[in-house]
Amino acid sequence: MRHQGQVYRLVGFDAPESGNRARCEDESRRAEKATSRLRELVAGGEVRLQRVACACRPGEEGTSRCNYGRLCGSLTVGGRDVGQILIGEGLARPYVCSGTRCPPRQRWC
Repeated sequence: MRHQGQVYRLVGFDAPESGNRARCEDESRRAEKATSRLRELVAGGEVRLQRVACACRPGEEGTSRCNYGRLCGSLTVGGRDVGQILIGEGLARPYVCSGTRCPPRQRWC
């Protein structure tokens, strides 16, 4: 997600990859649905993005060594966490990092 010139990785959930990062056609279709729903949520409510600490080594946050240069943030719409909405609708999975580690990502294919 982009906000005020910065790119953010939304925390707390994992959504399917799109474009050339998708590993199969099913993942690509799932990504389209998740992206469409996210856009719908953002367009329809009071949006709040809060920057949160990334689970990166000290000094690496915002660099290519941490989340591909993205900062980390939590997004709410109308007071509801977007990740929880997408998870509840089957469009994403829980993905919670701790300390300076994140769990291995599960494949969508």
